[in-house]
Formats: sequence, structure tokens, C-alpha cells
Amino acid sequence: MPKISAGLLLYRRSTGSLEVLLVHPGGPLWAKKDLGVWSIPKGEIEDGEEPLAAARREFHEETGFSIGGTFIPLAPRTQRSGKIVHAWALEGDSDPAAMVSGMFSMEWPPRSGEQREFPEVDRAAWFDLGEGRRRIVSGQVGLLDELESLLQR
Repeated sequence: MPKISAGLLLYRRSTGSLEVLLVHPGGPLWAKKDLGVWSIPKGEIEDGEEPLAAARREFHEETGFSIGGTFIPLAPRTQRSGKIVHAWALEGDSDPAAMVSGMFSMEWPPRSGEQREFPEVDRAAWFDLGEGRRRIVSGQVGLLDELESLLQR
């Protein structure tokens, strides 16, 4: 069975353009990678958890922000890994500099036997849709396309 994740695509309208909040994965494996690795804040749905509740929980765990409002469901997307991502768009604002991410542990350096802690995401940023499409993982580009289409109606 494929892994299933849920996340939120926060957007804002700034000086006439549409911007989206994306996060960069934390940890040493992603430190030197940029284009094509950013994501919406998301994570795995726990057993028995409602997908939107998981999306809100993961958004808070990865950014430290609690948000509410009108959640717009987007079509699920399958990433290259086979993971299915359920997402909701939400208009809002937040300051990426104020982000506080949860932590995870992993053996680092490899085969050292030492466990080190790293943030789930190491930074967040607002991007216009063009730049967002360059930064986001390929399996999530469709979320940006769908958001743009929905807001043009």
C-alpha cells in the first residue's frame, strides 16, 4: 500500500501576484539541494486520523503556525515515490522568519552509530507561482496549477 500524506498549500495575494508558502526539507541529505525539493508543509496521516486534521497537524509541526479559515480541497497527487498527497489550499499569511519546525533523529554521519537531531524543515519562503513551480517537487506542481485555475474562476 502506498504511503498517504496530507498537507496545506497556504497562499496570499501580494502586490497583485499570487504567492505560495513552501518549505525546504531539513537534515543533511537536503542541505545542498534547492530546485525541485521544496514542498507544501505535509506529513503522513496517522491511523484513524481525518486527512484534513492530519494536514493541519503537520502544518503546525513543520512550521509552528496554527491557521484556520476556509480550506479548499485539491485533487490528490501521486509523487514519484508512489506516495499520495492530499492537500487543501488556504488563504493566509505568515512570516517565514518566525517558523519553528519539529525535529527528527537520524544516524549522522552514516555508519557512525551517532544519532543527531535535525529540523523537519529548515526554512520556509513565499514564492510567486513561476518560482514555486521551479522549487517544488515535481509531484506537487499540479497543486500550484490547480490553485491558479481555481482562483482565476
